Amino acid sequence: MFRLVACIVAMAALVSCTAPTKDVTDEVLDLGDFVLGHNIVVAPDIKKGPLSREADTEAFIASMKNAIDARMGASRYDGTRLVHFGVNINGYALAQKGVPLLLQPKSAIILTVTAWDDRAGAKFNEEAKEVFVLETFTGSSLFASSGFSMTAEEQMANLTYNAARQIEKWMHENRACLVDDVSKEDLENCWNDNKNEEMRRQLEEQRN
Repeated sequence: MFRLVACIVAMAALVSCTAPTKDVTDEVLDLGDFVLGHNIVVAPDIKKGPLSREADTEAFIASMKNAIDARMGASRYDGTRLVHFGVNINGYALAQKGVPLLLQPKSAIILTVTAWDDRAGAKFNEEAKEVFVLETFTGSSLFASSGFSMTAEEQMANLTYNAARQIEKWMHENRACLVDDVSKEDLENCWNDNKNEEMRRQLEEQRN
């Protein structure tokens, strides 16, 4: 638990980029023949980071499910390769009101994702994909904590929107294995990027 809390604290010191909208208007990516099947989100051992607002676990789960459905549902991807998601929300920090320009606490979420191949009845990735996400800064949160300008529900929506976008990018990176007649070479190259080494490096730098 201490390691997870340390990760959340370190993540909260990093920076993110574009503001999310309610509706997903981003360009559709090439996901091969992907179509979303079951979208299962759980949080049996969710941990709250220090200095975080309380978050309702069921509300967090619902927000994550909705974000995945909105970004990766049949309205955007209607292929023939049925993929099921199993998502585990491991930890979070929802920024409270901090001191502008000094503390500025940031919101963050840590989760793991397993993609299941319906056709094979097995996992695509044996090792769960790590997803580390920070909140997106809006105009009012550029110079002060989002705790001043956003409710806990809005912060959760911000984080889960960004998390769903990372899952979509992960599918895009492995699109070669989401089609028929996958080559042996592609099979060897897919689903090997599950540890977020760049974020781990940044987390270590933040702790040192």
